[in-house]
Amino acid sequence: MRRLILNLTLALFAAGKAHALDAAAVAKLAFGESDERIAAIGILVGSGDPLAPVLLKALVDGELQAAGERVLIIRGEEAIDAATGAKVSPLPAEREDVIANNRLRAAAGSALASLQLLAADRTARLEAARALSGSLSAATVPLVRSALAAERDGEIRALLAMSLATIDLASEDRATRLAAIRMLGESSNAAAKPLLIAAAKDRDPEVSTAAKLSLIEVEGRLKWAELGGLLFTGVSLGSILLLAALGLAITYGLMGVINMAHGELIMIGAYTTYVVQNAFRQFDLFEWYPVAAVPAAFTMSAIVGMLLERGVIRWLYGRPLETLLATWGISLILIQGTRTVFGAQNVPVENPAWMSGGIAMAANLVLPWNRIAIIAFAAAVLVLIWLLLNRTRMGLFVRGVTQNREMASCVGVPTARIDTLAFGLGAGIAGLAGCAMSQFGNVGPDLGQGYIVDSFMVVVFGGVGQLAGTVYAALVLGFANKFLEASSGAVIAKIVVLVFIIVFIQRRPQGLFALKGRAA
Repeated sequence: MRRLILNLTLALFAAGKAHALDAAAVAKLAFGESDERIAAIGILVGSGDPLAPVLLKALVDGELQAAGERVLIIRGEEAIDAATGAKVSPLPAEREDVIANNRLRAAAGSALASLQLLAADRTARLEAARALSGSLSAATVPLVRSALAAERDGEIRALLAMSLATIDLASEDRATRLAAIRMLGESSNAAAKPLLIAAAKDRDPEVSTAAKLSLIEVEGRLKWAELGGLLFTGVSLGSILLLAALGLAITYGLMGVINMAHGELIMIGAYTTYVVQNAFRQFDLFEWYPVAAVPAAFTMSAIVGMLLERGVIRWLYGRPLETLLATWGISLILIQGTRTVFGAQNVPVENPAWMSGGIAMAANLVLPWNRIAIIAFAAAVLVLIWLLLNRTRMGLFVRGVTQNREMASCVGVPTARIDTLAFGLGAGIAGLAGCAMSQFGNVGPDLGQGYIVDSFMVVVFGGVGQLAGTVYAALVLGFANKFLEASSGAVIAKIVVLVFIIVFIQRRPQGLFALKGRAA
């Protein structure tokens, strides 16, 4: 808006053209009473003259002065006549500032925003519609009505309709109030509820009844939108739990290793994403850093996982307690090492532009792009893991070693190498989980600690060694957490889910999907 007004001003100075602003309206704006000045703003805005926004901006910025009966817009050492747009030279010696009170400034600001509703750029119109929400003045109502009639964008139309309804509900005319109530009744905006609740107390029975009926319609739409939001957040949380648990489903579910350092492998993936982001920013390639961060996070976590398997876990197979204690100690070492290298504070990982914002499904339901991307990413990782385990030679070896290590070794399967590769695969998937989690949460040394328990719950609940069970368990726990949070809060939801898992495992130790036949 400032750039537009500056360009208009410069053009007026350069061309020296006379413009046909209503001289009486300009005089009322400068010298009139409060209500007259407000009315003058409406006249000036409705004139469509390019000098009108320059004049209003000068009023807001304190750059409007009066020399006798002449109103001047001052720009440095130059001035133009507010009524004609003609350049004034030399500047009159005796000038007085035109004072604007808060009410007048607000009306002028609202008028400037309403002028942007006529812009060709959608972003400019959307910003103007948002700026007018709750601050629309009577002076700019005609222009906003015209903009609403010409607007085709649904989001902008909803904002303008809400602003106009706020003004119309205060009208003395019953028909105007009823029209505003009908308009609000078609809205999916939560801001319509308090307006309709207030209108339901109207002394006119017809207006009150219409407001109550519209309120029921709005509340129904809002409930459906809230349900849709809960379903989406449930899928989103389920996909995050799935990413966190997929790697554990291999290292624990298939190999039987209780890896307490799994959360730190997630953390390594997140910090790798942070390092790649900074490297790409230096070469002005920030928007593309996720493309490189995904394989980098997988590789780094996989390398750490394979070193962990070769150096520690290989000597502890068949000894679960010692494995648990050893990997817990390694997790502490990794946390402290990360603090030493990157510091104890969280590090910033930002979304690229194409993962920012979201899809507005309703006024109270926006689906963020970063969450949508994570859901799609989790689905892609799941498909690749299934193909790897069921359609490749390595997957065949992993399944063979899992079912019968001695027999697999007898037929020539290199069991030691398969153990290392399988553990590296599980660790790499944990790194992918860290890369995804960095896009919506804090990245710090303790990142993995918040997911290790949930990851084990997903694997055990779904059934040890069952990837399909891991998927179902992640989605069930995601939905359960979000629906319980909506009714009882996050802390109670966690407690209820944990108690449910404990009771479930006592009744069905094999999980949702138990191994059958010879595999059992």
